[in-house]
This record gives sequence, structure tokens and C-alpha cells, in this order.
Amino acid sequence: QVQLVESGGGLVQAGGSLRLSCAASGSIFSIYVMGWYGQAPGKERELVAAISSGNTTNYADSVKGRFTISRDNAKNTVYLQMNSLKSEDTAVYRCYADLMAREGMGFRSRYWGQGTQVTVSS
Repeated sequence: QVQLVESGGGLVQAGGSLRLSCAASGSIFSIYVMGWYGQAPGKERELVAAISSGNTTNYADSVKGRFTISRDNAKNTVYLQMNSLKSEDTAVYRCYADLMAREGMGFRSRYWGQGTQVTVSS
């Protein structure tokens, strides 16, 4: 079965940096898009960043210039480099992957990680 596992979250002071990682494993044929959603307490879930198989990227306006998303296709891993962190970046970050599994029907489906907490103190 396909699993996505995140790492790299934690507590940092405003202005600091974190790098989140999300590794997909299992019977994967191809990963088309990987990205990150963030949800702060009391706020709507927001697409923070995404990256396609062709390395086209998309960012939320609030993180442009501060966050960088990248992927290592050989490792089926997506990274989110988070610089100049602000208190408003505090959220649970969940990675996702739109992929085709090798087993089953082989449909392109979305898979989710469990989430990792990022807390930025001011």
C-alpha cells in the first residue's frame, strides 16, 4: 500500500527556518503532483505549495519569496524549505501526492500524509 510520511516539523522562533520532508513509499507507478496543505487553528485549509512532475511550482501568496518546494523523484520525496518564518505560519502541514499505484485498478488518486505540526513563536 502507498504511504506518505512527513518529517521536519517543530517549534521555531520567528525569523527561523525549517525544512519539511514527505516521502512516498509503496507500490507506486508514477507521481504526478506533490504538495503541502496547511491548516491553522480556526482557519480554512490552504494549499501552501505544490510541484508537478515537470517541476512547475505553485505557492500561496502568503509564502511566496519565503518558502521553496522541491522534489527528488528518485526518492519519491517532496521538500518544503520554510525560511523567514512568521507566527502566522503556525499550522499543521500535510503533504499530498497525486499518483498512480502499481496495484489495484491503477487510477490516479490523491494520497495524504498524517501531518506535521509547525509552531512559530513570536
